[in-house]
Amino acid sequence: MTRWFEDITVDEPFPLGSHTFTEEEILAFGREYDPQYFHVDPAGAAQSHFRGIVASGWHTVLVGHRKMVDALDAEELRLRELGQQPGVSGPSPGVNSMEFKAPVRPGDTVTYTLTVTSKRPSNSIPGWGLLINRIDAVNQHGERVYHAEVASFLKLRDFKMPLRLVIVEALTKIPGLGKLLAQRS
Repeated sequence: MTRWFEDITVDEPFPLGSHTFTEEEILAFGREYDPQYFHVDPAGAAQSHFRGIVASGWHTVLVGHRKMVDALDAEELRLRELGQQPGVSGPSPGVNSMEFKAPVRPGDTVTYTLTVTSKRPSNSIPGWGLLINRIDAVNQHGERVYHAEVASFLKLRDFKMPLRLVIVEALTKIPGLGKLLAQRS
């Protein structure tokens, strides 16, 4: 997110945009990254239980990830244009769950949404918060094709480092002190 941790509203959907999958891009992605017959062989796929070419689940995920990055960049720009300082995003410690609910076919338009479902200050990284995000993707028929729960870090705007941590950080910058302390333990 490009908002500060304190400004995140839980359960507020954040639209990421839509993408229409073409047969050409499904085939190209499949050939390059996931060459299973139902992603790369129209004749073979027609005989499968999918009854035709379908996009790789990873293709669906990566398009959604790109939509998310673009939407968050646009949100950062919007905040700057309002004279506000955007928040600082951190890395993701992982994906808690991921489901491919229905196949994505050529011509399908998939719409992605990001929703923060919970947040809390990080227990391990001072000054950061942990978000649990839900990513949903639905096709033009309103059918969910992809769902994931992803964790991410976001910086706290109003964080004040506790004195204990300030002292520890300062001590670690004294040459040789870290080795001395390690030898004593």
